[in-house]
Amino acid sequence: MDLRDYQWEVIEPALQGKNIIIWLPTGAGKTRAAAYICKRHLESQDKSKVAVLVNTVPLVDQHLKNEFSFLQNHFRITAVSGESNMKPFFSGVLEKNDLIICTAQILQNALQSQEEEMHVELTDFSLLVIDECHHTHKESTYKKIMEEYLEHKMKGQQNLPQIVGLTASLGTGGANSMKGAQDHILQICANLDTEKIMSSDKCKFYLDTHVSQPKKQYDVTDERPQDPFGEKIKEIMYQIHTYLNEPGLSTDFGTQIYEQRIVELQKEGAEGFCRKTRVCALHLRKYNDALLINDTVRMIDAFQTLDEFYQLERAMKELEDVTERYLVQIFDRNKEDLLALAKDARYENPKLDKLRQVLQDQFQADSGSRGIVFVRTRQGAHSLNQWVQDNVALRDQGIKAAVLTGAGYSNQTKHMTQHEQQDVIHKFRKGSCNLLFSTSVAEEGLDIPECNIVVRYGLMTNEIAMMQARGRARAPNSICSVLAKAGSKEVARERLNESLEVLMEKAIKWVQQMPPWEYSQTIVKLQRDAVLKRKMRDMEREKRRQLHNPELVRLYCINCNEAVCHGSDLRTVEKVHHININPNFKLYYRKSLDHVAIPRTFRDWKPGSSISCSTCGQAWGMEMIYRLVTLPILSIKNFVVESPEGRRTYKQWSKVTFAIEEFDYTQYCETNFELDL
Repeated sequence: MDLRDYQWEVIEPALQGKNIIIWLPTGAGKTRAAAYICKRHLESQDKSKVAVLVNTVPLVDQHLKNEFSFLQNHFRITAVSGESNMKPFFSGVLEKNDLIICTAQILQNALQSQEEEMHVELTDFSLLVIDECHHTHKESTYKKIMEEYLEHKMKGQQNLPQIVGLTASLGTGGANSMKGAQDHILQICANLDTEKIMSSDKCKFYLDTHVSQPKKQYDVTDERPQDPFGEKIKEIMYQIHTYLNEPGLSTDFGTQIYEQRIVELQKEGAEGFCRKTRVCALHLRKYNDALLINDTVRMIDAFQTLDEFYQLERAMKELEDVTERYLVQIFDRNKEDLLALAKDARYENPKLDKLRQVLQDQFQADSGSRGIVFVRTRQGAHSLNQWVQDNVALRDQGIKAAVLTGAGYSNQTKHMTQHEQQDVIHKFRKGSCNLLFSTSVAEEGLDIPECNIVVRYGLMTNEIAMMQARGRARAPNSICSVLAKAGSKEVARERLNESLEVLMEKAIKWVQQMPPWEYSQTIVKLQRDAVLKRKMRDMEREKRRQLHNPELVRLYCINCNEAVCHGSDLRTVEKVHHININPNFKLYYRKSLDHVAIPRTFRDWKPGSSISCSTCGQAWGMEMIYRLVTLPILSIKNFVVESPEGRRTYKQWSKVTFAIEEFDYTQYCETNFELDL
C-alpha cells in the first residue's frame, strides 16, 4: 500500500501507539492513512481488535468497499449499521472479526446493552478510529463513547484502546475570538485523549499541484418585487391572531423568531389545557412553515405543505372542537385563491431563476458535469428535485437529478433507507444521475465523484459545513456557489465562516506549538472536569427521574385533554420504547387498518397499527408486536404529563420526573393470559 510523503508524516506517532488527530483537507487521503494505521496495528499486536467509527450510515458500506477493502485479503473485516441483522449480536461479530466498521451509535448501544449477545466493553478493542472526529463534543454519540473512555482512564483502567481521530475541520465551536477557538480545540483534544494534532505543510503543496480547488462565487438575488401568495398567507394568519385574541403576540411572520414564539405558545396552551390556544398556535406554525418554504423554493411547494396538513387533519381528527372546525374552514375558504396564486409564474421565487442560470451555465459548458446542491431540509431537497423534473429547459440540458437525504426518521418528510442512499450514490458515480439535491449527509466523507459545481442554496451553517461542502468540488475548473438573497443573514454568515476558517487554522497551530508539559497539564484538567461534569449530570438526571411517584402522575391527550393513564401503567422495552401495559388502555385509542411500515427488521418485535385518541383522533404512537404480544408504544410529545408539581409537555421520555420500570415479559404473560408457568 503506497502512501504519499505527507501521509507518512502524519501517521508516524500513531504507528508508535500514540493517540492522535489527523487534520488534513478534504481530498488529501485521511481515510487511506487510517487504513494503513489499522493494517500495521493488526500486524503488530496479538489479539488486536479494531473499530472504525463513522457518523452516517452510507459511510459504513463505503469504507468497507473502498479504502479498507485491501485488508480483507489478510484480516477478517465486516460492517455493521442500523439496518444490519447482525446488530443484536455485536459481541459475537466482534469475536469473529479483526476489524469492524460501524456507526458510532451501534457501538454505543453495545456498550450500554445488558444482553450477553450484544454487550461489549471498550477494553475489548485495541484501536478506535473515529471518522469526522470534530463531532466529539456536546451531546454527540462520539462524545458519549469517549466520556466512558475517560471515566475508565481516570479510574486507572489499563488496556484502553488507542484513539485515532480524522477530520478536515475542527471548527471553532461557535467562538469568534482566538481564545475561544483555542479552548474549543483543546477541549476536542481532551475529549479524544489526543497527544498530538498531526498535519503537514507538504500536504498543501501536493493539493495545490494535484487537486483542483474550486472558484467561489456569490450568486445573490433580489427580493421578490411582489409576493401576493405570501401576503395572502399573512392575511390568514392575521385572521387567526384576531380570533385567538392574544395581546402582544408577534406578527413577524415568516421568520424563525416568530416560529420560536409560536412553539412556546403551543406549549403554554397544552400545559394550561387551553385547547383554543394550542390548536391556533399549531396552525399558525404550519402557515409560518409555508412562508419559509415560499421564501426557499416554489409557491406550489408551500401550498402543498398546507394542503397536506389540512387533508391529514380531516382524515385523523373528529373536528368536533369549534376551534379546529373554524381553522379548517378558513383554509377551505382561501384554498382556491392560494392555489391560483401559487400557479402564477409572475411571482415565482427569484432564487430558482438564479439556480437555473448557475446550473445551465455549468452544464452547458461541460456536458459531463456533475453537481450537488446543498439545502437545509429534506423537504427543500424534494421540492427542488421536483422543480428540475418539471423544468423542460434543465432536462434538455441533460440534467438528471435525484435526492440524497439522511436515514433518520422524520415525521415531516420520508426518510431514505440505507439501500436507497446506496442506490442514489451508485447512480451518481455511474453518471445515470448527475445532480444531487442533498442535505448535510453528502457533506462529510462520502466517496462521490469529483463535482464541477457545488451550490450552497440559502444555507446558514457553520464553518465546518462550509469547508466540507466546498471539498466536494474537486474537478478541474469547478465552482462553489453561494446562492442567497442580497444582504441576507445567509450571505453574512458565509462571510463570517470564511473568517472563522482562518481563525481555526491559527488556533490549531497555536495548540500544536504549546510546550508539551503545558499541553499535557491542560488536557488532564479538562478531562477531570469533563468526567466530574458527566457524573453531576447523571446524578441530576437520576434525581429528576425519582421526583414523583408514578402512581401520582397522569397522562392526558394533548389535543382533547382526556385523562388516559397513570405513570405506573408504563414500562420500557429495550430501554427505548415506552409502552402501556394496562389492558384497559385499549379503550382509549383506535387503531389504523394497516400496519406501520418500517423498512428494517427487529429481533424481538415488529410494528403493528398506528394508534390515535378514540375521542379526538390525535395521533399517539403505534403498536408493537413483541413476541406475539401486542403493546401500544406512546410518543411523549402527544401527551400532557401532570405531576404533583403541575402540568408539563415533553419532547423526550428521558426528561420525565418519574421512574419507569423495564417491561417483564414473563410476568405480563402470567398476569394477562393466566398462564401456569
